[in-house]
Amino acid sequence: MVELVVDAPIAAVTVYRDRARVTRRGTITVPAGDQTVYVEPLPLALQEDSVRVSGRGPATVLGVDLAMRHHPQAPDETVAELERQRREAQAEVSELNDADDVQAQLDTFLAQLARRAGGSFAKTLASGETGAELSGFAESLAARLTAVRTTRRELAMQRREAEERLAAADRRLAEVAQQRTPDRRSAAIALALDAEAEVEIELSYVVPGAGWTSSYDVRLTGDQLTLSWYGLITQHTGEDWPECDLALSTARPTTAVKVPELDPWYLDRFHPPVPAAAPLSRGARPAALVEQQSAAFTEQLQSAAPVLADLAATVEQGVTAATYTPPRPVAVPADGASHRATIASIGLEAELDYVTAPVRSADVHLRATVVNSSTHTLPAGKAAVFHEADFVGSAALPMWAPGEDVELALGLDDRIRVERKLVRRTATKVTLGSARRREVEYETRIENHTPRAARITVLDQLPVARDHEITVKPTTTEPEPAETTDLGVITWKLNLAAGQESKINLAFRVDTGKSVDLTGWRE
Repeated sequence: MVELVVDAPIAAVTVYRDRARVTRRGTITVPAGDQTVYVEPLPLALQEDSVRVSGRGPATVLGVDLAMRHHPQAPDETVAELERQRREAQAEVSELNDADDVQAQLDTFLAQLARRAGGSFAKTLASGETGAELSGFAESLAARLTAVRTTRRELAMQRREAEERLAAADRRLAEVAQQRTPDRRSAAIALALDAEAEVEIELSYVVPGAGWTSSYDVRLTGDQLTLSWYGLITQHTGEDWPECDLALSTARPTTAVKVPELDPWYLDRFHPPVPAAAPLSRGARPAALVEQQSAAFTEQLQSAAPVLADLAATVEQGVTAATYTPPRPVAVPADGASHRATIASIGLEAELDYVTAPVRSADVHLRATVVNSSTHTLPAGKAAVFHEADFVGSAALPMWAPGEDVELALGLDDRIRVERKLVRRTATKVTLGSARRREVEYETRIENHTPRAARITVLDQLPVARDHEITVKPTTTEPEPAETTDLGVITWKLNLAAGQESKINLAFRVDTGKSVDLTGWRE
């Protein structure tokens, strides 16, 4: 009986965060009656309860079973081709070794022949006979030895090249080790037909070992920010995905979905442990002990019993998730490497300002406050930041929902100059109470050398006392800061026109008791 094996290549793949749903589709002519149609090869690691069958045609699906089908060689074309190349390279190495052995034996024979003929040559030369035969034999022997050794060198070079090809095939096969197993799973689909007909079979299943992450390019042009969103797809499922209907989903499929419930949170008086009682004789079991052991046994049974799982189908798409189809097909081989697919390009309005903390560094950071005005919920990911065509650094984007604003660090801008210096410092001893006092004053100069107005946030700080005999008091803050926190962080908001500069003065004093040795002071 001829087995009915449908040629069902991969037609669609939906990639989730940690798995993928693969859909195969093919057409086959099926005779009348109850028939079994096989779809193969399927990956070994597929989730058995995820297999679904549908299709078109005058047939009824009676059921589907998974079976292991044994093959003499790996059915995957890529792996089979690599194995063929390896066999050819191994055969070539063996042939070259054999050829080199023959040449080595010929080399040894000619060398021995030359040694044995040496005595005869000497007698002939001693007798004064220098016939043409002797001269011709010597030249022929030398030419033959030269040819043999030249051939051995050529064979050695060819053998090295063949061994390199063999090593390359071994490395490639090692990368796709999961594909090297000849045995593959097969889906046996039971069909019932009233008459012979052409049937389209569609088989889908979920496989682990696949996923995708988000990557972004953030490009700032003037005040306009363009966000390019990419999906980085990786998979080592054991089968290559050709160019097909590829979709990226933000859904998180699970085999059982359960709404979280909270157990009671009990508080109780601490009870000291009861000292261990003396061993009881056999048959002597007080009622309290029997009750305690019975309760412990019941608790053990309850903890060991599995939680009832919801046998709902695997979630593919819901109201909380989105599925994205790249604008062009992307082939994803099972090599574990990242393959990039474009998801969207989003134009966003950015509100730009600058942030600097000269108490730490004179660097001025360009910051963009951006509202996600798109309909996409952008997953967290790494972003490459560009100013026009210049790459300025990398940033980490958090999860970004529609309508939510996010602050993006867009690198340093050397056109905003900041200088902070110590302009006054005194250390005195107050007579009253023998207290000690330190006073310092700093001046920060900010210059805007950009061609347009700039909003600049300047951060500075006051020390924070952690002892009741240490007192910190600001004496000068010019101009008036926009905010001062309980932890001593002072914030100024400046608006500087192009070419304008501004100064900030901060002075404070620290009083300490006579017996206090101050730590943490810095200037």
